[in-house]
Amino acid sequence: MSVGAHAAAIACGGGVATGRVAVNGCISAQRGSVGRVMTREITAHIKARNTGPRALNISYEALFRVVDGGHWVKVGSGRAHLRAGESVGPVEVGSTTRVCGPVKVEIRVHARADGGAWSNWSPASTRQCQT
Repeated sequence: MSVGAHAAAIACGGGVATGRVAVNGCISAQRGSVGRVMTREITAHIKARNTGPRALNISYEALFRVVDGGHWVKVGSGRAHLRAGESVGPVEVGSTTRVCGPVKVEIRVHARADGGAWSNWSPASTRQCQT
């Protein structure tokens, strides 16, 4: 796959929280091609913040789908250590490369502190082949 000089902008969706972890899901779409076929590499990112007074470890995961009729597919997961009040991100969680088409795609991420409950999903979306 070749990638031109078209840097991908990262757009973040609404925030969610669980316990001491605040989360935003973010998405980017990088232009590319495989031969003469235009593609987009859709990447899921997470922004996370420890809102509490002590350090904690978090786990997070990201899913992807085409909005109209697509099913959710896990694209990645990870872990991070956050000091008290620390924020990280956007951090890449995972990506998928798709043939360019006139469809809306979305990601969603969630996170939890060790031993805690998962947050609700934080979604972000984009038109896959915007110019």
